[in-house]
Amino acid sequence: MAGLEERSHALTVQTRGKGFVEVTRAVAAWLESVGAQSGLLTVFAAHTSASLTIQENADPNVRVDLLDALERFAPEHHPYAHHEEGPDDMPSHIKSMLTEVSLSIPVRAGVMALGTWQGIYLVEHRAAPHQRRLVLSYIGRVGPA
Repeated sequence: MAGLEERSHALTVQTRGKGFVEVTRAVAAWLESVGAQSGLLTVFAAHTSASLTIQENADPNVRVDLLDALERFAPEHHPYAHHEEGPDDMPSHIKSMLTEVSLSIPVRAGVMALGTWQGIYLVEHRAAPHQRRLVLSYIGRVGPA
């Protein structure tokens, strides 16, 4: 389609272990740097033990409760068949499967069309800190950056 361009970028995110890392500002800054105007942004987590979510960014207790719920769905101390990489690995795969590894977000007038209280989060499911890679892909109209 004429007038559409594609841009991509790898964003490295350092985690502190289990928990949420908000990446909204970093993603927005990249969109601004490429001159994104109107199109579609895809955010992809290139991992099997971390995931992505769009969640409330106002009350941190929401994220506390979400982590608690995920722990109940996939507890560490269960006799999983896969246990070679430690007791948190298999539950991390389950949690990643229950959430998302790819998000699609409309971009309008140069900004992500997120709701008032929405933020983009990388969810680290492993206990130890990790360096995670997010692949950002934008397709749409661009203007001066």
